[in-house]
Amino acid sequence: QVQLVESGGGLVQAGGSLRLSCAASRSIFSILTMAWYRQAPGKQREHVASITGSTSTQRTNYADSVKGRFTISRDNAKNTIYLQMNSLKPEDTGVYYCYIVVLGKNYWGQGTQVTVSS
Repeated sequence: QVQLVESGGGLVQAGGSLRLSCAASRSIFSILTMAWYRQAPGKQREHVASITGSTSTQRTNYADSVKGRFTISRDNAKNTIYLQMNSLKPEDTGVYYCYIVVLGKNYWGQGTQVTVSS
């Protein structure tokens, strides 16, 4: 079993920034797939950003709606995945979930609420 604990959510005005953190209960050094998803009220969960590949060959991928504003990163020494969110918009409001794949099994965090006021 792997536990993921997100933090860093909150209420912010439009144009502001937040950094979300996802602390894993095991080493993330060898994890090849990690991502952030979000779910707005009344909508389906959607992909926001992901990292695939090893640390030396990793690639990042972003939803069109967040490109140029959000940055996903990893800190293997801290077993933590980050999502830096800048220039936030009201439509970024939702619950943000951390996601990893370990040995073919999917793991999700409990989510952290992000609310962007206009």
